[in-house]
Amino acid sequence: MKSPAKILIVEDEMIIGANISLQLSKLGYEVTGIVSRGEEAISHVRHSRPDIVLMDIQLKGDLDGIETVNQMHLENNIPIIYLTANADEENFERAKSTNPYAFISKPFKKLDLQHAIDLTMDRLNRNGFASEEEETCISPFVQSDSIYVRRNEKMIKILINDIYYFEADRNYCKIYAKKKECLLVMTLKEINDRLPREHFLRIHRSFIINLSHVDEVAGTHVVIGKKAVPLSKTLRKELMDRLQTF
Repeated sequence: MKSPAKILIVEDEMIIGANISLQLSKLGYEVTGIVSRGEEAISHVRHSRPDIVLMDIQLKGDLDGIETVNQMHLENNIPIIYLTANADEENFERAKSTNPYAFISKPFKKLDLQHAIDLTMDRLNRNGFASEEEETCISPFVQSDSIYVRRNEKMIKILINDIYYFEADRNYCKIYAKKKECLLVMTLKEINDRLPREHFLRIHRSFIINLSHVDEVAGTHVVIGKKAVPLSKTLRKELMDRLQTF
């Protein structure tokens, strides 16, 4: 039997937080705490390690919910579900940049909250984010010959020449490199905008490849490091042109 999901509630109105906690408890989840300030939330995540954070945007103190999440993600890639009445376009775009798992507007239905939590836990279990083989990394810093990714308080260097390809995973993407796999907390489009064009090409909506590692080009795929990577028909000519000049 699986243990219930552990959830931190970050809500500036304690009465609302208590009501959410009661609903979560009735649904079978474990509430690890209710806090109203971003600084308290960061400390709680650091020491209690909940599975999910329900985050309001408007908080007491110096940090709003979005900045709180940004600071959390410097240490821990914890899943965030935004739960807020403040759903204007500016705040939505800011919240979206933190790659949340869901965004629920108040007032909300209990079933909507349950579905968001269950889908988040299913995604975590399915993708194995906590596996020892795959590091979860934040905020890549791209140079001409390498990518630095932040994991906890360390910066990890991955050489451009060692990268085989990137694969999209919804709001995330994975780096497949020599002897290393790394999950980036950003979309494939975002990493594509930062990569050096002379080395990389997006050949499919879900894949960016390193041209120097292409071993074979077939009608519907390319082979890189013994892995068949799908190739879009519309991008095949561009790939062939790039390979001829690479």
